[in-house]
Order: sequence, then structure tokens, then C-alpha cells
Amino acid sequence: MTMVTTRTVEYPADGMTMIGHLALPAGTGRRPAVLIGPEGPGLNDFQRRRADALAELGYVALAFDLHGGRWISDPQEMLARVMPLLDDPDRMRGIGHAALDVLLAEPRTDPERIAAIGYGTGGAIALELGRDGVDLRAIGTVNGLVTGRPGEAARIRCPVWAGVGSEDPIMPPERRDSFAAEMQAAGVDWRLVVYGGAQHAFHHPTVGHAVLPGVAHHPQQAQRAWRDIVGLLAECVPVQE
Repeated sequence: MTMVTTRTVEYPADGMTMIGHLALPAGTGRRPAVLIGPEGPGLNDFQRRRADALAELGYVALAFDLHGGRWISDPQEMLARVMPLLDDPDRMRGIGHAALDVLLAEPRTDPERIAAIGYGTGGAIALELGRDGVDLRAIGTVNGLVTGRPGEAARIRCPVWAGVGSEDPIMPPERRDSFAAEMQAAGVDWRLVVYGGAQHAFHHPTVGHAVLPGVAHHPQQAQRAWRDIVGLLAECVPVQE
């Protein structure tokens, strides 16, 4: 295992002080970089470990924050914050751009090779950065299949990979279909993987508190989704020594 260094980064976004987690690979040279957006409850240790895992593969990785350093365990409180956010593309883009600025400020980051991936709300933010015309090399979204404002997907300049559980009631087939239609109409290089038997947030380990209906961990499909994301990054932003 290569030596990864990590640090906490504070930065302003959405009217609050965000607390992100930056993971740097071994060495001193510039490397491709990845923004990692968390699920609706926010940034926790599981999300931070995703950044660490990508740094071990050679990427500069920033797991960004949604709620000013909080991880919201109460489902109703989480929805009260996240649902208005998901309805406001400009707010989502503001959160994404603030994190992107932190990533670009890191000297190890190669500014020509940046990808954005995310889960749920974080995946929706990754997509909105693409719709805002950010020069990304890849976008990956799991369970964040939001459809954007008409026509703006034409500004996406990179491949888009999306994953969703077949039994996800929060991202039902009609949501998948509208997302696919938007990507296709915009001429985007897109893929949609449906993971059989998986529900919403299938990629996140079980948590010790109440969750929304239709949320459940699926360890096998979680591993497959992670491999698919790593494959997307290897294809679009390979780590070159």
C-alpha cells in the first residue's frame, strides 16, 4: 500500500463553513484528481475512506461536504435540507464549484485531468458541474439520476457513467428513463448500469439509525459499483507516472 497523506480542509459554500477531506497519493508530482460527493446525510468516515482509496490508486481526492461539517442522521431533517437543494441547480453548482476550487488550489492536482463522482445528492452535484460546462474528464453518479434544466446537458464535455439499484423506489424506472433521454438528446457519451436487487444507497454500509424506506446495503453490488467507478477513472483519467 502506498503512503497516503490526508488533511481536513475548510472552505465556504452555501452560506456555511464546509469541512472536506483531502487525500494525497505518495510522491510529489501532479496527479489526476477526483471530487467525491457524499450521500444526502453528508460526509462521514465511509466517504473519507473513498477518498483515501482513490489516493492509494494515485489520485488526488477530495471528499466534499454538504452540511457544514455535519452528518445528518435523522431522515426527516436530512430531507428538509436536501430536497430544496436538489430543486436548486444553482445552489448545487455553488457547492460543487467551492469544492472544485479547493481541489484546484492543491499543487498536486493536475488541472487538466479532473473527474467528479458522487452518490445521491453528491452525484447530482457532480452532474450539475457538467451541465455548468466545467471541463471534467469523467462524471460518475450513483443513485443521483437527477434531470437538469432543459438543454444544459449539451454542455457536458466528458463521459457520464450512472449506476442505480433495480429496486430503488427513490430512483424509479421513469427517473432513469428521463435521465437517459436527457443524456441521449444532448449527445453525451453516457452509460447507465442497473444493479439487480439493489435498493437506494445500496453502496453505503448499514447505519445504526432509522433510514428511509427503500434504503438498504447490498454488499455484492456495492463492490461491483465501486469497481465500475474505478474502471471509469482508469479509462478517462488514467494515473500516469
